[in-house]
Amino acid sequence: MTVQEEAAGSRRRRSRLVDLVRNMSYEVMPFKNTERDVLENVPATVPLTVTVTEAKGIDATLDLTERLVRHGYTVAPHLPARQFADDKHVADVVARLREARVRSVFVVGGDAPKPAGEFQDAYALLRAMEQVHHPFEEVGIAGYPEGHAAIPREALDRALKQKAPTATRILTQICFAADTTASWAAGIAGSGIDLPVYVGMPGPVNRQKLMRVSAGIGLGQSARFLQKQQSMVWRFLLPGGYNPTSLLRRLGAAVPKVDSNIRGLHIFTFNELGRTELWRRRLLDSVSALDDRS
Repeated sequence: MTVQEEAAGSRRRRSRLVDLVRNMSYEVMPFKNTERDVLENVPATVPLTVTVTEAKGIDATLDLTERLVRHGYTVAPHLPARQFADDKHVADVVARLREARVRSVFVVGGDAPKPAGEFQDAYALLRAMEQVHHPFEEVGIAGYPEGHAAIPREALDRALKQKAPTATRILTQICFAADTTASWAAGIAGSGIDLPVYVGMPGPVNRQKLMRVSAGIGLGQSARFLQKQQSMVWRFLLPGGYNPTSLLRRLGAAVPKVDSNIRGLHIFTFNELGRTELWRRRLLDSVSALDDRS
């Protein structure tokens, strides 16, 4: 490799890292103090998603979404298919979100062992939403770079191809292997799925809090991923086991090596909003310095 080629590669890596940092959203959980913590720590320019807990159901998520939208945030509530009872329930939720001027949603299958009604998966819910002419400008769907513990890879790939025409973006589940995420994103792009991909990763989460939240009963998939993939536990328990900045830098290096649609990051905050926002601002300062060097 020539000096010029090496310099060009370095510039590409810096450019992709800058893009990732500047296109970041947060996932929050609808707990008692979430609204207060968002208002105290998160600028309205940061897009949010609100997850659903099995214990509280969809209404708690919709309530928080409505309040945050009134405060000026761009908010996408999670809509888990397996918690919808029937077509009327879908129509009611869509009408409620239309009234609240919500423009973004994130549609998932959901973790409920037994569906509340007729919707087994995200694709079924997406079709029902289209039948009631939903108003959403942004429709997110889930991607699984490392697969899913309960769903065969072939089924995941087939479902993604079914859902893609009804969606505008993909938010991935957590994967600690940057090369795996980049290769997966390149693979779906090569298969004709040209949706922008936002890579899901934990932020600077307090380990004890993460384990406590992840062990909770009645939480959605993003809050229980450690239970489903026990090997990940050690990344959080061992000293130096997980560093979000290190993972981000690995992503910044891996993404330019492949032809993919990765456009940004989706941060699982586990409601550690103060720590997460401080981390994001420090990253912005550091990428601004990279821009100055380019």
